[in-house]
Amino acid sequence: RRCGSRRRMAGLAWKWPRTRLPVGASALGVFVLCWLYVFPVYRLPDEKEIVQGVLLQQGKAWRRNQTAVALFRKLLEECCDPGQLFAMTKMNSPMGKNLWFDGEFLYSVTIDNATYSLFPQATPFQLPLKKCSVVGNGGILKKSGCGKQIDQADFVMRCNLPPLSSEYSKDVGSKTQLVTANPSIIQKRFQNLLWSRKAFVDSVKVYNHSYIYMPAFSMKTGTGPSLRVYYTLEDFGAKQTVLFANPNFLRDIGKFWKSKGIHAKRLSTGLFLVSAALGLCEEVTIYGFWPFSVDLHGKFISHHYYDNVLPDSGFHAMPEEFLQLWFLHKSGVLRMQLEPCEDPLIQPSA
Repeated sequence: RRCGSRRRMAGLAWKWPRTRLPVGASALGVFVLCWLYVFPVYRLPDEKEIVQGVLLQQGKAWRRNQTAVALFRKLLEECCDPGQLFAMTKMNSPMGKNLWFDGEFLYSVTIDNATYSLFPQATPFQLPLKKCSVVGNGGILKKSGCGKQIDQADFVMRCNLPPLSSEYSKDVGSKTQLVTANPSIIQKRFQNLLWSRKAFVDSVKVYNHSYIYMPAFSMKTGTGPSLRVYYTLEDFGAKQTVLFANPNFLRDIGKFWKSKGIHAKRLSTGLFLVSAALGLCEEVTIYGFWPFSVDLHGKFISHHYYDNVLPDSGFHAMPEEFLQLWFLHKSGVLRMQLEPCEDPLIQPSA
């Protein structure tokens, strides 16, 4: 397709003032204008457009598409192998192996005897997991009544040590098999466990016999706090067990989603966790993944179900992530729960 006729371009050239730019530069400018006209720059829909798009899908029964599920799991296995690389184990991280931090380019860690002893022999799950709930912390969960439905899953994953007290359990449930903990949370809430060890141990009792999944080798500053969590729980004989995220897995998942169009400094913890679940679980339902300030009825909602503290701007690309997850929902790969759970429009698996 041409960008205008020759006659039109000649007319425009006659009206333009003379320029001292080289002929090559002028031609390049015309080429860029033509390119942008034919291939306009991608524009992410704004919040209102996304909400309207989701509303158009409401009322339609959701069906799991087993063919699409199998295809997506195959893609994840080929790029990232969650079953083998989700966590650091003695099998994938032997002594002497050099691992590069996935969040920094200049630092690596060599697995020594002390570090090796902290890893399980292999990924400590009976794979594949059956029905999994992945619970984000979005304010859309408030007054959702989804707690019972969340807890009916065989395996429940949660993000960043969220509160699970009785005031929230009706909406978010109480069952937990795995919960993530970013080192920054340990630094801010528990002073790096330098003198708040018991307070930390008491705070994680709510997660019962769960795994605490930590990216100890993503950033150099996160290694110390992550190791202190491991030793603290061990010293107090706590029920929780630390799993360290494998930096190779996190790096590969980041590349995978970047190839799908997500451009951010780093993926959110939630997207990492959903990605892992899609590789580890037969059926995945996600809750609380709604990064917008209004619900589907246009009512204001808080950022989290427990507070309205906003994340640092520019670090994650939450709307882009949502659109990718919404596409997977529409494709039948996962189910995204956005309405209250009293009357879910669900049909049996196809």
